[in-house]
Amino acid sequence: MALFTSPCPVNVREQKWIEESLAWLRTAFGEPRAVITDLADDDVVGRLCQLMDVDPKTITVELYGDSAEDDLARAAGLTVRSRGAAGHYRRENGRPVIAIDRTLTSTRLVATVAHELGHVRLDGRYDGDDQEPLTDLLTVHFGLGVFSANACFDFSQDQRRRQVRRLGYLTEPMYGYALACHAHSRGERRPAWAGQLDVNPRAYLKRGLRHLRRT
Repeated sequence: MALFTSPCPVNVREQKWIEESLAWLRTAFGEPRAVITDLADDDVVGRLCQLMDVDPKTITVELYGDSAEDDLARAAGLTVRSRGAAGHYRRENGRPVIAIDRTLTSTRLVATVAHELGHVRLDGRYDGDDQEPLTDLLTVHFGLGVFSANACFDFSQDQRRRQVRRLGYLTEPMYGYALACHAHSRGERRPAWAGQLDVNPRAYLKRGLRHLRRT
């Protein structure tokens, strides 16, 4: 019988957490949203607030960060590894404040802002120890998982240096399976947006969809 099964791209513990967490998010925030793959850079915060049902007038957005040290390291041909926080969330005098690294661009910017807005949505609703990974999973529920999955791991290398960048709390296999569950719940057997995923998340998505169809 093993010949007719398709292995899940994540382990049993991760599979259980993803499935149960997505079910909770569905109960808390309604039906999973259609996946978005294109977002203009001119008003990322405003557009994401709209997509995630956050009133922009109720939050404060701060920018921080300086890329000068990384630039010096790259100029010297050194490896640059970044696991530092690309964003922060806090409450100040009862008002949500999201702080975003000003050096972020494109996919990483969208993923970071979506994650921090996820904190706004979860604040007061959930206080479990897994709030950070759940906030990443929330971006999948609101249709922004392609950005989060593509931003979670990035590796580049040339003759002088290499750069490894990680973002968020979920792995590529976890994003792949979460997106598979998302598509499955929406009745998308072959989601058109899968082509916008990077190679690894796309492969895990396909494995996840095969697993869900056969089990």
